[in-house]
Amino acid sequence: MSPLFEFALLSFISMFTMVNPIGVVPVFTAMTAKLSPRESHRVARKAAFTGTAILVAFALTGQWIFRFFSISVDSLRVVGGVIFFFMGYEMLQARLTRTQFDDETTHEYINDISITPLGIPIICGPGAITTAILLMNESRSMAEQGIVLGVILGIMLLTYLLLIGAKQVTHVIGENGNKVMLRLMGLIVMVIAVEFFFAGLTPIVRKMLNIR
Repeated sequence: MSPLFEFALLSFISMFTMVNPIGVVPVFTAMTAKLSPRESHRVARKAAFTGTAILVAFALTGQWIFRFFSISVDSLRVVGGVIFFFMGYEMLQARLTRTQFDDETTHEYINDISITPLGIPIICGPGAITTAILLMNESRSMAEQGIVLGVILGIMLLTYLLLIGAKQVTHVIGENGNKVMLRLMGLIVMVIAVEFFFAGLTPIVRKMLNIR
């Protein structure tokens, strides 16, 4: 097995695990349940584009941005955890989607959820951003850097394809099934939020108290 193939495999597994395209599908389905298939595709396209742009940007300039603004990965995890928690709470109450839309409201809703929370932090969360930065830092050649960027683009394309097919799930499980799935995913998202929050908070507290 060549070193490049090993690095490509490592990059794919790491990024796929962090982005988790399959895990995004139930959340996307629940959030777009009241939208038409065409509108859902717009959300999927914008969310995937947002995730791609953020990951590529951080992969290329992540370390410089973090140093310039004095941002730590742990702080990013804490903020991501807070966002996840409130989003999960709304899902747990089955309040994430709206019952009626006019044209203006639909346009605003699509723009809102495409960027946050779908693009950030569901598709492109602290884990995915950190992974992109670390993989790029571990790249020892232009070929390996190209592999990292290729993996990001490939996984984002896979995510987009899964999302545009997610609308069919809503028709199969029905409205009640969608509400049940929304609440279950809300609970899972809240658990993930707690893990994110304390994974970022613990190192910060240790540093403040000078605990090793």
